[in-house]
Amino acid sequence: MTNISRLALTAVAGATLLLAAGSASAQFKDRNFRVSNGVSKEHPMGNGLTAMGACTLEKSGGKMKIQAFWDGALGSDLTSTQSVRTGSIDMVLTSTAPVVSIVPALGVFDLPFLFNTAAEADQLLDGKVGDWFSAKMPAVGLINLAWWENGFRHTTNSKRPITKVEDFDGVKMRVMQNNVYLDTFKTLGSNAVPMAFTEVYSALETKTVDGQENPFTNIENMKFYEVQKYLTLSKHAYSPTLVLFSKKVWDGLSEQEHTVLKECAVVGRAEQRKANRAMEAKSVDNLRSKGMAVNEISPAETARIREKTKVIYERHAKAIGEEPIALVTEELKRIRGQ
Repeated sequence: MTNISRLALTAVAGATLLLAAGSASAQFKDRNFRVSNGVSKEHPMGNGLTAMGACTLEKSGGKMKIQAFWDGALGSDLTSTQSVRTGSIDMVLTSTAPVVSIVPALGVFDLPFLFNTAAEADQLLDGKVGDWFSAKMPAVGLINLAWWENGFRHTTNSKRPITKVEDFDGVKMRVMQNNVYLDTFKTLGSNAVPMAFTEVYSALETKTVDGQENPFTNIENMKFYEVQKYLTLSKHAYSPTLVLFSKKVWDGLSEQEHTVLKECAVVGRAEQRKANRAMEAKSVDNLRSKGMAVNEISPAETARIREKTKVIYERHAKAIGEEPIALVTEELKRIRGQ
């Protein structure tokens, strides 16, 4: 082959690569997706969004950017979710509980003592059952990109340690704006008060409420230890997080952009769960060092609490729906080998 032929082939190959690069670039447009979150940027949600944002930038050639807003700056979880539905916000990270008023089937995840371990939750949410719930979202203007987590929830208060079911009596407890959580703590004897997450610290500080329930990371991250004395490792519920994207915005994106968002939300999921679980392992010691009195509940008393809350499943079966409850409980039996 002559030098001229080699040069010609090199030129053709170079042109082909340029055309391919141009074609790939054309599949993406400059995007700046605004994401609402109720926690601070130091929370493991920040780790997840950082990983997701780096992924979208890389896969889109620098065109798809994730812009996070923290501490409820764009509104509460429910308000932000409604804004995502209208397309005025692109994305929100929210627990399932506030979204139950929009998708009642999600109420199954609020039922007390549903999951025993995080591994169970991962297996169920990342599989066909999680897909079943995600498939319900487009009908209400939402796209669920992946399941992240808040994790197992525990109880704090400023009155006394909770070591038995009777200790809940008379404790004014902030809960999420959700009927199952309200009913659970009323059934346990507490005066349950629904309240947005962004309002909790001031309510605890002013004694508007005596206590609240949240995962360790939220308790530490929001500095609830400054206004709460007692932390009880109740593990009464596991709180999944939805990564919700606006269907109105979604419908204007290319298939390639859809793929990148979904793949990168899964990348973010791995990092968020890893960071959340690593932080959980440290948080109890940190909270003790901040002056909180930490106690567990004995297996016998936990069994009494579980027994008292069984009625919650029956009371809310109609509102949640028999199908989602059956799907989740049957899958958990399979996972547990029952």
